[in-house]
Amino acid sequence: MVTAKVWVMKKHFEGFPKTSDFDLKKIELPKLKDGGKWKLLLESVFLSVDPYMRPYSKRDMKEGDIMIGTQVARIIESKNPAFTEGTFVVGNSGWRTHFISDGKDLQLLPSSWPESLPRSLALGTVGMPGLTAYFGLREVCKVKPGDTVLINAAAGAVGSVVGQLAKIGGCKVVGSAGSDDKVAYLKKIGFDEAFNYKTVLSLDEALRKASPDGYDCYFDNVGGEFTSVAINQMKKYGRIAVCGAISQYNDSVPQKGPYLQFPLLFKELRMEGFIVTRWNHRREEGLKALLKWVVE
Repeated sequence: MVTAKVWVMKKHFEGFPKTSDFDLKKIELPKLKDGGKWKLLLESVFLSVDPYMRPYSKRDMKEGDIMIGTQVARIIESKNPAFTEGTFVVGNSGWRTHFISDGKDLQLLPSSWPESLPRSLALGTVGMPGLTAYFGLREVCKVKPGDTVLINAAAGAVGSVVGQLAKIGGCKVVGSAGSDDKVAYLKKIGFDEAFNYKTVLSLDEALRKASPDGYDCYFDNVGGEFTSVAINQMKKYGRIAVCGAISQYNDSVPQKGPYLQFPLLFKELRMEGFIVTRWNHRREEGLKALLKWVVE
């Protein structure tokens, strides 16, 4: 019998999440049996902590549920011939140290994964955040060489990959982040322009200075006031990929506005929200490309 530690959401978050909103509990996992439903026993090695958990917990969870999330896990017992013991997989079983599975909810790490590459990247650059960047940039922004791409929350797990993929694709890349250290990081990984939105005197002026001719693609992770300013600097026929709305996740009272209809209309912009699961059928394609770029 294996005892698993699980983190449950004790109560729904009000404002920023607090330690008191969670509770650590222990649960006994049943033994695997030949012919039984549960074929695999796994131990979590890495757990994800992602911004999406904030709005999704409100939408999909009830108080007392195990906190949602993805993990890289190692199979420690298997009665499924498709999964050998010691194999590493990506699962979606929330914040827990151990769990059992029938195997249907697990994805093996790519067979070409180098032994020297940290497996934690399967929750980042070569995982859901990387796939979000890959498909959002290619399928929603539809970037092409020579485009100017604007990214906010650019030092985050998604934004930093968006910028690097855009550079690989021959684009000029402008990033916004919330500290000088993050701005230095963006320049280190190849962003053409980067600024600290918290310290600039005018966001409008900072955006104009970074790209006087405007922006072809805006990869929006933040929403709110940033978007109300940035949308006015889009080029005609520009594309906006709405990936997230971090500026609003912890609001207790909904923000008003902004009102985007006039710039959308007069510039004939295309603005599209997306969730990466739309491209689950192309997951292998995305992971293969991301892994290749990381290794190179």
